[in-house]
Amino acid sequence: MKALLIIAQKGFRDEELFETKEALEKAKINVAVASLSTETALGMMGGRYAPDLAIKDVQLEDYKAIIVIGGAGSPQLANHPEVISLLQTAQAKNKLVAAICLGSMVLAKAGVLRGKRATVWTSPAFPQSVRALEAGGCKYESKEKIVHDVNLITAFGPDFAKQFGKAIADKLKEKS
Repeated sequence: MKALLIIAQKGFRDEELFETKEALEKAKINVAVASLSTETALGMMGGRYAPDLAIKDVQLEDYKAIIVIGGAGSPQLANHPEVISLLQTAQAKNKLVAAICLGSMVLAKAGVLRGKRATVWTSPAFPQSVRALEAGGCKYESKEKIVHDVNLITAFGPDFAKQFGKAIADKLKEKS
């Protein structure tokens, strides 16, 4: 079983990548990491990661889950048609689609949250994240930190990365 983590080339949230990846691997799920290119990606907290592949090279049939990692750079992923297309196709093919933190904004812009329940990181200084979800036709859940809705899992932010990874692993095992 294989999952794909998508990170921003610059500004992914370190814990969300590393702790989610670790939780999935601990559950015996093979993980690949993709970004816009295979150049080393830079995390918000100083972490670095060399993606395994570029998003344009992803073969969707290889993966059971497509997961968008958050961080300040993640909303920019929605500006790339290859990211939007991958997420839309994953949803259409009944794959598990997930996002943590600001990664949920990418799902909203791809239209995969329409009619679904989801959460996103927010603060008084950053209210646009909730507006993005609502504009995407989503029912924003402010109290739940990890939200499940059929083949969709979203998580609030870095403090929940391990739980997020475990929730994805549990869902994948349930589906297999």
